[in-house]
Amino acid sequence: MAPPAFYLHGFASSAQSTKASYLGERLRPYGIVLHCPDFNQPDFTTLTLTRMLDRLDRELDGAGEEPAVLIGSSLGGTLAILAASVFGPRIGGLVLLAPAVMFAKEGHHLLPPERIAEWKRLGRLPFFHYADNAERMLNYAFYEDSFRYNPFDTAFPQPALVFQGLHDKSVDPRTVEAFARTRPNVTLSLLEDDHQLVKSLPRIWEGVSAFLELT
Repeated sequence: MAPPAFYLHGFASSAQSTKASYLGERLRPYGIVLHCPDFNQPDFTTLTLTRMLDRLDRELDGAGEEPAVLIGSSLGGTLAILAASVFGPRIGGLVLLAPAVMFAKEGHHLLPPERIAEWKRLGRLPFFHYADNAERMLNYAFYEDSFRYNPFDTAFPQPALVFQGLHDKSVDPRTVEAFARTRPNVTLSLLEDDHQLVKSLPRIWEGVSAFLELT
């Protein structure tokens, strides 16, 4: 029986991303439906990692008893790491695409300290939402909630395949290398690509198909 598979999209992205569509099309002939929860729902303004975990919990409940494979991109990779630890045997394996392993660490946010201070003072700030091609407001609660989690130090037993672009300006490849180095269950592939990894999709599919023993 084909395992349930989930694509976990990144921050200010969507379930209809290029990577989700590409991988979903290639998994379909093998009888694998790639479920793509939209974590922007019910609205982007109230997004938090805790809400994302709760949503994934419900999605897993509806996917049957077979351990699921999680394919997480950027913040979705953070979510996949946390889910592997929290949900244990319900997760069979991970594919991490430029995972934000240092997410919620002081000094590793893309926003400068003065912008964080403004966010706290105002309670919300606009962020460019790539799926909507427009700015959307996000509550400061997103930032506060992130400190409940530490993906870099989260331990999980499931096998994981990681793809990381060497020219990524959003996720430092060195932190992903450090994350993988201490984990014998993690296989890292460094690619000549940027954060989106679009140029490397054929290489990623090659790895995913082997990881899932499809070829």
